[in-house]
Amino acid sequence: MLAQLVRRLGLMVFTVWGAVSLTFVILRLAPGDQATVQLGPDATAADVAALREELGLNQPIFAQYLDYLRSAVTGDFGESYRFRESAMTVILERFPATVLLAVTATVLALTIGLVAGVVAGRSPGRPVDRAISGIALVMQAIPSFWSGIMLILLVALTLRLLPSAGSGDLRHLVLPAITLSIPFTALVARITRSSVAEVTAEPYILTARSKGLSERAVLARHAVRNSMIPVVTIVSLHIGTLLGGAVIVEQVFAWEGVGSLLVDAVGNRDYAIVQGATVLLAIVVVTMNLLADVVNSRLDPRIRAGVTS
Repeated sequence: MLAQLVRRLGLMVFTVWGAVSLTFVILRLAPGDQATVQLGPDATAADVAALREELGLNQPIFAQYLDYLRSAVTGDFGESYRFRESAMTVILERFPATVLLAVTATVLALTIGLVAGVVAGRSPGRPVDRAISGIALVMQAIPSFWSGIMLILLVALTLRLLPSAGSGDLRHLVLPAITLSIPFTALVARITRSSVAEVTAEPYILTARSKGLSERAVLARHAVRNSMIPVVTIVSLHIGTLLGGAVIVEQVFAWEGVGSLLVDAVGNRDYAIVQGATVLLAIVVVTMNLLADVVNSRLDPRIRAGVTS
């Protein structure tokens, strides 16, 4: 188990380094010039040259990369020219809002998706299974921006039950959390349904039933527990997709999180914000994957013992 953990930590470091490096390269290859963007079109050539020197943009690209890596290791991504303060400070101020949105959406998706998946999986091929599977398929196909706009039109503008945008209080959280959870709920339901249906056909489930255990006890003690391994894996891997969806949802609902901050920073060529936010989100994703490995090892003794077949 310790050797597996060390390997996973090494892979985490490599993954974060890859995200950092790829972001650096993409931003440097993007058209335009950061100094010109900051100073505006009326800036003189001397002013642009002075700012390029201050930002280190006049150095060779490899030297810029090494300076960037040295600063990234310490969490220093420079100063945001728009906010006039440390980029990481700005990002961390917005991060709790994104965490709140993602956690709320995850709780909704797991609660609804697990229940729906278990109900469908215990009755494969029956009408309830077909209905849940069909609804889940449609939910997973709906783009988040479209479902968000539809919820705004129906709930906020027509029924006037909830605010359409902003992040002032918990009422503002409801619509973006529901929007973000819709495809995730469908995914959890479909994976849980397939896993439960497969597990309930195993011989040990038949043995448990032959011993006189109630159907509820069979599901709770044997079927659901053993069905959670693929569900946990898929959920952890979907965290990256969830954070990617949060970028769109935050824009639709003007939710002041890291996602909307990142989109604005890309448009304004605020390199410090873009790089810092990318690194932070990459760390969150790889950490969730590591936690999934730990949880899976607890659920399945074969993983904990290092058995692969």
